[in-house]
Amino acid sequence: MNAKLRILHIITRLIIGGAQENTLYTAEILNKKGYHVDVLSGPQTGPEGNLIENAKRRNIPLFIEKRIVREINPIKDLFGFFRLVQFIRRGRYDIVHTHSSKAGISGRWAAWLAGCPIIVHTVHGWAFHDYQKPWLRSFYIVLERFTSIITQGLIAVSRKDILKGLASKIGRRSDYALIRSGIEIEEFSSPKKGRSEMIREFGIPQNAKVVGTVTRFSPQKSPMTFVHTAAEVIRKVPEAFFIMVGDGPLRGKIESEVRILGIEDRMILTGLRLDVPDLLQMFDIFLLTSLWEGLPRVIPQAMAAGLPVIASNVDGNAEIIKNNVNGILVQPGNINQTIETVIQLIKDKQRRQQLSDNARYGLEEYSVDSMVEAIEDLYMRFLRGNANR
Repeated sequence: MNAKLRILHIITRLIIGGAQENTLYTAEILNKKGYHVDVLSGPQTGPEGNLIENAKRRNIPLFIEKRIVREINPIKDLFGFFRLVQFIRRGRYDIVHTHSSKAGISGRWAAWLAGCPIIVHTVHGWAFHDYQKPWLRSFYIVLERFTSIITQGLIAVSRKDILKGLASKIGRRSDYALIRSGIEIEEFSSPKKGRSEMIREFGIPQNAKVVGTVTRFSPQKSPMTFVHTAAEVIRKVPEAFFIMVGDGPLRGKIESEVRILGIEDRMILTGLRLDVPDLLQMFDIFLLTSLWEGLPRVIPQAMAAGLPVIASNVDGNAEIIKNNVNGILVQPGNINQTIETVIQLIKDKQRRQQLSDNARYGLEEYSVDSMVEAIEDLYMRFLRGNANR
């Protein structure tokens, strides 16, 4: 049955990000298992980088629909929608699986209109959140609520997202499946380069205490919290260095703030890098300052590297981290608490080691293989359900 099963994954943009990387992992592994899995994306990328060439190198069948864009554009959106309907009809897909907010709505309705028997959506964090204007938040909730009627399965990467969905009357509890975002655990636990080599590459003193992050420079990730934390910690702890790996729309503002605060000599912005497992070896502490999340893959990646993690107490973060056991949770946006926690951890080697020792336990749930196996099982359940009707 695998060879005949046709699956389409639809996503708005193939930027470098958790939702995009998990989509490509799923397509790649299922294709190797004998399924026929295509990926369709809009053409937009951005300063976060893109995975289009990466998908091609991995021989993942990829289709770019130029009318799928992130912004609201009524003309493009209408043409893009009907192009999706035509594409799905021509492909005769058994399953359409959508990701991200905009493609998640338009892709599911296009699949329904095209007569696709099974429609699945992964919630990589809801489009609505507490930092939006109330009318906009309500608009997204109504869209999701209405679209859930035609959706056979809602995959959530965190329990919090299931509870948020149910509280907003999006689907029923039986519609949801919890499937964690997957990472290549071995890649992060056994990197190619060690700390000494990476420290030399960046010209950081061997005795430095390095606090780092890997993130998208966007409002959701609150990178300015990281920058302002760094400035105060650097003022109080002479051996502290900070590293930000990534890029995004706030890059210019971050560079400007680093200059204004006078911390250029102790704050490194690496830009986009593909050698994240090696870069993590430089860190003594990993810090993530997000205001809201689905389930950030970077936390289990840092934990697989054996790092003590400090993260904001939001959504999926609080499901990965058991506070003061395998990491530390701080209140989102609370710079004073974040500063105090970072300084305490820099000064307490024994506590860093204890968190590091605990960090690697229980990560099997976050492996790529576990994720894809769970998605495959879900597909088979829906297919059996359709066959029995």
